[in-house]
Parts: sequence; C-alpha cells; structure tokens
Amino acid sequence: MLDALQNIFRIPDLKKRVLYTLAMLAVFRIGCNIPTPGIDSQALLHFFTQNKGTLLGMFDMFSGGALQKLTVFALGIMPYISSSIIFQLLTVVIPAIEKLSKEGEAGRKKITQYTRYGTIVLSVVQALGISFGLETMTGPAGELVVPHPGWAFRVLTVITLTAGTAFLMWLGEQMSEKGVGNGISLIIFAGIVERIPAAIMNSLRLVKAGQISLFLLLFVVLLMFAVMAAIVFVERGQRRLPIHYAKRVVGLKTYGAQTSHLPLKVNMAGVIPPIFASSIIMFPATIANFVDVPAVKQAAQNFQPGNWVYELFYVAFIVFFCYFYTAVTFNPIDVAENIKKHGGYVPGIRPGKETSDYLDKVLTKLTFAGAIYISLVCVLPTLLIARFSLPFYFGGTALLIAVGVGMDTVAQIESHLITRNYEGFMKGVRIKGRR
Repeated sequence: MLDALQNIFRIPDLKKRVLYTLAMLAVFRIGCNIPTPGIDSQALLHFFTQNKGTLLGMFDMFSGGALQKLTVFALGIMPYISSSIIFQLLTVVIPAIEKLSKEGEAGRKKITQYTRYGTIVLSVVQALGISFGLETMTGPAGELVVPHPGWAFRVLTVITLTAGTAFLMWLGEQMSEKGVGNGISLIIFAGIVERIPAAIMNSLRLVKAGQISLFLLLFVVLLMFAVMAAIVFVERGQRRLPIHYAKRVVGLKTYGAQTSHLPLKVNMAGVIPPIFASSIIMFPATIANFVDVPAVKQAAQNFQPGNWVYELFYVAFIVFFCYFYTAVTFNPIDVAENIKKHGGYVPGIRPGKETSDYLDKVLTKLTFAGAIYISLVCVLPTLLIARFSLPFYFGGTALLIAVGVGMDTVAQIESHLITRNYEGFMKGVRIKGRR
C-alpha cells in the first residue's frame, strides 16, 4: 500500500491530478465555514441540534455541516443531484429527452446543460424556502435566528446560496475533468467523512466518562469494518449472464463465434433508494417543526428515526425505489434487442421477447436481494442506537456513499498506475469500482 502511494507521486500526470483534487476539496471545506450574512449562528445551531432526525439533518450531512452553520455552501450539491435524477427519470417519460439521450455526445451535452439550468432553478426555490423558514426559527432563549427579517435578507440569501451551489457544481465538474474520480461524488464524500474525527473524539469522551464501555466501543468499530467489507463485497457482486455470438459476415469481414457475458449488478439502484426514502419519510417531521399544532407535532414523532413506524415505512420505501429506479435505468427490452441485433443470444433462450422476459426475471431476483442488503445497512445504525445507546455516527446512507465513492476513486487511481506499468494498491489483486 505504501509503495502504491509512493508510485502515485512518481507519475507526473497522476500526481498533478491528485494534488488538484485535494486542492479543490480544500476550497470546498473552506467555503463550508464562510457564513451567510444576517444570521445568528448560535441560535441556528441550537435549532439544528433539536432537529437532528428530520430532513434538515440529512441535508446537513450531504452539505458537510454547512447547512447548520448556513454558510455559502449550505445547499451543498443536492440541487444538482436532484436535477440529474429528475432528468434521468424524464428520459423515460418525455420522448424528446429520450431522443436526446440517444444522440451520442451532443445529446448528452444538451442534457447536461438542461441539468445545470434545473440546478439553478431548484437552488433558487430551496434558498427562498430556507430564507422564509429561517425567519420563523428561534434560539433557546427565544431570540430570532434572523435579527432583521425582510425581503432584503431573503434576496441576499437566495443570491448567496444559489451562487454557492453553482460554484460547487463548477468545482465538481472541474475535479472530474482535471482531477481523479467523480468530482460531485467526492464533494459528498468529503462532507460525510468530515464528521469522523469529531465522532471519534466524542466516542472516546463517552468512554472516559464511563457512559459506554471500552469493550462496547471496540465491538462497534469491528462491526463497522465488517459492514464496510460487506458493502464492498456486494457492490462488486455481479450476475454474469453468458452471451454467445454466432459466426457472421459484416461487409467483407468475417467474425468468428464469440462468447461474452452481460454483467448485472446486485445493487443496480446504488444509493438513490435510501436517499429518496429518507426524504419522503422525514418530510412530515420537517414540516411539523414549522407548524405550531400539538396534534401535528405528536403525529410527526412517529416518523422519527428509531420509531417502529419510521423503520417500517423506511424499509418499504427502499424496496419500492430499488425496483422503480432499476426499472428506469435498465430496460430489458432494449438490452434484448441490442443483443439480437449483434447476433447474440443467451444459451437456451430464444432471442427477442423470451430473452427480455428472462432478463426481467433475473433482474427482479437481483433487485430484491439488493433491496434487502440496502435496508439492512441503512437500518443497522438506528437499531444499534436504540438497543445499546451507541454514538453510531458513520452508517446507513453515509456509509454506502463513502465506501462506494472510495472504491470508484481507488479504482481510477489504480488504472493510472497499471497502464504505466506500476503495481496497483494490492499485489495480485485488481481493485474494481462499482462500474
């Protein structure tokens, strides 16, 4: 591992890319500490402390703690991700966008441009909603989070937060082009792992105070590594369907019979299902904070993490979105047609409709296994907190994203090393990303 790290800095191009990525991540972390004007930071921090289990807490996680401080990067990169998902779903619904997606590089650039416009629109709407919400928030002593509310504050907040998101979008694209790994994913990754040092120090403080035992803390650490190993194993897991290609003549060339395979991932949907599920379930609890009605607040308590109602709906929504998102991103009919056009077939299965039905059957089983796996990983931290009163800060959606992005980044670095005749990170073992 140490030799591999040294090899990174022996390749000028790779060294430049890694240092550029680290520099851009440093810029992101600096921006996460520049506050938006017109905010009482202490009163806002107290409000977020009281609402950790709501949608605000999840958005704060993706922004790297910038939302609870309301810095210039408070919205984070979530508007861009939401816009990307929306256009990905619209590809199936709107024929014009579907046609664009099939026009090659020019079509993808056009969709990317629309995604950027959508990001700005979502940022403006979210920033305006945040500005209105901030004006209703109060601190522990009843002090206003916004000392001087009004349209001047709202306009300033919209401009600041929208500009911050636009800058992060540009930063992520620059990292993808000139750095290593996917820039947008690395920004989310940096926001998640930023909390690890504070979580470690707080856990050690609890051990020193006698609130949890050292044995229990060691058990949690070992369990966390076991969950990470399971995530790596499943994310790399594939069902490889054999595809045979018959001998065929194309023009003046004759192609011999070939055997290939179609890789189907166990977790085709990635981290989208838990993000969608959390957003939908936490939405009532978030709205309840701005509604001063006791009955509404009492009902919202049932949708807090740790409550059996929340966990039941959480798992159900994860399973639903696993199937829904997989159906959107993978079309068995199109795949079967492409295999048929290239003269391929699955052994024992007729080309065409029977092949698409077979792919759909296999994919249904894989998606169910992937949904159960995601549900276990996401529910595990809540169960640990409820059963043992543990400070389990690194789990669920955050752990899925962190491990997945880490795998993709390491795989890209290793590909640079191997193409230049350098040994990879592990001798004799090829590290592969999720893709």
